[in-house]
Amino acid sequence: MAGNRFRYGQWRGGPDPLAPPYDVREAVDAVGAEVLAGGSLRDSLRDLLRRGPQGRGGLDDLAARARRLRREALRRGDLDGAVTRARALLDQALAAELDELRGRDDDAARFAESVLDNLPRSTARAVEELANYQWASADARRSYQQILDQLRDDVLGQRFAGLRDAVRASADPAAQQQLAEMMRDLNDLLARHARAEDTTDAFAEFMRRHGDFFPERPETVDELIDVLARRSAAGERLMNSLSERQRAELAGLMQQSLGDRLAGELSALDANLRALRPDLRWGRGERVRGDQPLDYADAAGALGEIGELDDLLDQLDQEHPGATLDDVDVDAVARTLGRDAADDVRRLRELERELRRQGWVARDADGLTLSPKALRRLGGTALRRVFNELTAGPRGQHDLRLAGAAGEVSGASRPWEYGDEQPLDVVRTLTRAVRRAGPTVPLQLAADDFEVVDTEKRSSAAVVLCVDLSYSMISQGRWGPMKQTALALAHLMETRFPQDALQIVGFGRTAMTLSQAELAGAEPDMEQGTNLQHALRLAGRHLRRHPDAEPVVLVVTDGEPTAHLDPDDGEALFNWPPLPETIEATVREVDRLSRYGATLNLFMLGDDPGLRRFIDAVARRSRGRVFTPDTDDLGEYVVSDYLRTRQSRR
Repeated sequence: MAGNRFRYGQWRGGPDPLAPPYDVREAVDAVGAEVLAGGSLRDSLRDLLRRGPQGRGGLDDLAARARRLRREALRRGDLDGAVTRARALLDQALAAELDELRGRDDDAARFAESVLDNLPRSTARAVEELANYQWASADARRSYQQILDQLRDDVLGQRFAGLRDAVRASADPAAQQQLAEMMRDLNDLLARHARAEDTTDAFAEFMRRHGDFFPERPETVDELIDVLARRSAAGERLMNSLSERQRAELAGLMQQSLGDRLAGELSALDANLRALRPDLRWGRGERVRGDQPLDYADAAGALGEIGELDDLLDQLDQEHPGATLDDVDVDAVARTLGRDAADDVRRLRELERELRRQGWVARDADGLTLSPKALRRLGGTALRRVFNELTAGPRGQHDLRLAGAAGEVSGASRPWEYGDEQPLDVVRTLTRAVRRAGPTVPLQLAADDFEVVDTEKRSSAAVVLCVDLSYSMISQGRWGPMKQTALALAHLMETRFPQDALQIVGFGRTAMTLSQAELAGAEPDMEQGTNLQHALRLAGRHLRRHPDAEPVVLVVTDGEPTAHLDPDDGEALFNWPPLPETIEATVREVDRLSRYGATLNLFMLGDDPGLRRFIDAVARRSRGRVFTPDTDDLGEYVVSDYLRTRQSRR
């Protein structure tokens, strides 16, 4: 309206309703923190979705709610309520009939009394024998008919949501004929669908004629099958949950209440649905207990709910290979757990999609894994942690003053010192002069004003980092620092020294080369054995592939060699204590690296005397160095040694 004024300002009514419900980078960093702490990569990605963003609304919360509802459904009541109610109505009918007969003084009344007195104890068989009985009492006749009508209404109403009222409204033969025709047409439609025929027109005609029986208004044959199959499976689970006697009683009562024609059509329908949806939990029974007797519809409903919760728990578990959140049926979540739970699933789906869309995760045959982009971020985080420990040294042990004028420009500058050959950084030199003397003309330069361009010499190194993957590394809390160290070194070389070639070699009973992604996802080798010999052999192959580079080998281990490759068949041989053959085979690889000119530096974790003796002997033999860092300082030692080695080459 004219004259209305509106004022806009910052939202103050709680969380911003337009803000995304998740922070993708924060989610990636949370996964990275677990990996750097020694956690499994795939477990960390899975745990992110299980906990949910900011630790709420995850799959674990939803699964806990589903399990709670399942426990409540298992305590809902007595499944035998339909038979119990039929027995009560039968007793009521017999009592009323006997009262009426006692008031009559004729042979027909005495004969009727004898028939009633000799009825079978089975409720179902008694109801069957009374099918043609001529009731003298109107009240007794109504109670007996109520047994059949209620069970028929419950059975059909449980299978077809629109049938309960229709059957109650019309119990005449015409209504029964219409019901039988609907079920016959339904079975014909399902049989055609099972033969892979085009049922589009047939389904439309079926819904036109019988749509009132299906208030769910399914739009396709598959939707109709899904609705009916869940209910049919629940009915079968109810029968399988009863004792053999109870099952026989209920089956007999259902046969009597439905009649031969309806019972036959219902049996054919169950068979069709089971063939079309064999994945449902058809044959499984449940031990439902409770004080409240449940009629057929309520009992089948409880078991149907339990079955749907079981399916939902399987989906939320996400344990099968290749599992994704797209496997979770959001509609089933909404039906069983509520709308807010369905919203949580949608948010988790959106987070998973955003992680993939933005390139943070990739999918392989085993599920989600971090992409190269995320691994670079993870390596950067690891490197920052390491450099936080290096700040005590001058320029973080990264002083490149001797790089030379022929080096690559690094983008940084530093004060000029006598003997420097690097080109002047003119802009920064003049800026220092202006700050010192002010904006005077002409500008006088002093020696302290000069800055030179920082450069990196074009020398390269072939570096091999051999990391121990044996189980003792994780049992002693060294797995996380080892991963952090390797990822930090890889990121440093990739971003700051791309001319250097890094190869990561992991070794347990055998050794293997690892990419950054493989290292991040590596699991401890549960087999016993520390095969340093195999690791050093792979290291030598990497060095020989880069003959013009400076060869450097770094070894991180917490145990002396206990395995080596058999020279005849290449199988790994393990023994504790170490065999002389294992030590000799390892030393031969050390000698080969030494003759090649490789620098061999060893980082010893732990204080095992045997390991110390071996490491000291190897260092003396290869003219290498030995470091004994605390676990938390491993990254600082390895990165510092790499930088120091580069500087010494220059």
